[in-house]
Amino acid sequence: MSTAQPRLAAAPFDERIPLDAARSLPARIYGQRGRAAAPQGSAPGLSVGRPTPALVLHFHAGAFVSGGLDSGTLVAGLLAEAGAVVVSIDYPLAPAQPFPAAVEAGHAALEWAWRQRGRLAGPGASLWVAGEEAGGNLAAAAAAMARDQQQPALAGQILLSPMLDMCVATGSLRKAQAGPVGCRWADGWHDYLAGPDDAIHPYAAPGRALRLAGLPPTLLITAEDDPMRDETRAYAERLRKAGVRVEQALLPAPTGWPCAFMQAPQPEPAWAAPLRDRLYRFLSADQARSRGDPPTAA
Repeated sequence: MSTAQPRLAAAPFDERIPLDAARSLPARIYGQRGRAAAPQGSAPGLSVGRPTPALVLHFHAGAFVSGGLDSGTLVAGLLAEAGAVVVSIDYPLAPAQPFPAAVEAGHAALEWAWRQRGRLAGPGASLWVAGEEAGGNLAAAAAAMARDQQQPALAGQILLSPMLDMCVATGSLRKAQAGPVGCRWADGWHDYLAGPDDAIHPYAAPGRALRLAGLPPTLLITAEDDPMRDETRAYAERLRKAGVRVEQALLPAPTGWPCAFMQAPQPEPAWAAPLRDRLYRFLSADQARSRGDPPTAA
């Protein structure tokens, strides 16, 4: 039985995130802001409000070269239904803007979300990053940058079928017949990395980063038919060895991941409900820990 408790969310709305005096980043906000509880001794009948939701900065899929706010709707909506307020961003795309443009824009958006968290999500909202496919790479890179710069404080990262290794040589990729020739992910990496030195940068290829300690609690989700399955599992193992708290999920086939992330099929795909459930449990469990609630049975 699903433990997720989706709520009616406010209609999404668009906003622009200032990057500097001349540039801004398009963003779409999903979910519903929490309200503070009624003070003790308030008149009977006053609403006790809604718990403050997590605030999640979301990066869409697209192999670094495609996608936008519309193609990120499916996963952003599932995060909102799982109880979060979601800021989905339209980050710079390669090859016009190769690495590190998207990572730098993502971290700037993360700092903006931290400053705006009370307005967007409510008092004391925790801040998270999430992303699917190339967006999972960028979410992991933004989390690493936040750790290195010691700001902003992150409660966790959620990575769905993330693109983490530019070698495109795992068994799951070979099984999907997604080798270097005509492979959208190999082509995406080629366009994203402007030079050979970028390939060894820890923000460009988080799966090969040498230092993983200090990253926030991580949820990694892949699927049986996911070409990114092996690199997702390898990253989870390396995070654990570095002392990072990790949760994993493997969804049954067929999912069509990661290409299915960019579609908005009707009716809802079969994998949406178990994914929503995992998101809800991860977000709510971490918020319970931050409140000091006693642990509950899974």
